[in-house]
Amino acid sequence: MPFTEINSKMVEATVVPGQKLYSQRGAMLAYRGEVTFTPNIQGGQGGVMSMIGRRVANEATPLMTVEGQGTVMFGHGGHHIQVISLAGDTLYVEADRLLAFDGSLQQGTMFMGSQGGVMGMVRGQVTGQGLFTTTLKGHGAVAVMAHGGVVELPITPQGPVHVDPQAYVAHHGDVRNKLSAALGWREMVGRGSGEAFQLELSGSGAVYVQASEEKL
Repeated sequence: MPFTEINSKMVEATVVPGQKLYSQRGAMLAYRGEVTFTPNIQGGQGGVMSMIGRRVANEATPLMTVEGQGTVMFGHGGHHIQVISLAGDTLYVEADRLLAFDGSLQQGTMFMGSQGGVMGMVRGQVTGQGLFTTTLKGHGAVAVMAHGGVVELPITPQGPVHVDPQAYVAHHGDVRNKLSAALGWREMVGRGSGEAFQLELSGSGAVYVQASEEKL
């Protein structure tokens, strides 16, 4: 794993010759060694079609290609950072939550309607996150941002997880999502956002939930 957590809001990445990292523009705090930062116009590992798909999906968060030899410290906006390790599976995450990730990971864009059908589309409209989401697949590490810290909740065939869509950060594994109405005590006491929904995730994997309903 190229990332070392310095504290809850900063990570340090090790950059070695012949291997790339991608980071959100403006996320570099400091670096040591011979490291270069180049604006990425090819959409990461997904190439031009991935870049086009991200722009159509409003998923066009600018990236920097990080290369060379040394160490780089990353952080952005004082947000909490969670490092997620992938072992061949796929991470589904909103593009604006990506702080940095291994260049070896294959980057793409997925239409959320394909996970949960029409309700997947409704989820995008309700959360304001769009109908598409970014995917990262392979072996490597990803540093994502969130408000108020992150908890990882396992998803098992016997135990689906229900998440407030506003608190959802990312998920990985063989997971299906479904949006359902969630009228309950929160709406009764006035904490509802006006759209009472729950995101149900089932299958095998994990979901990352932030301790806040605030968007980045």
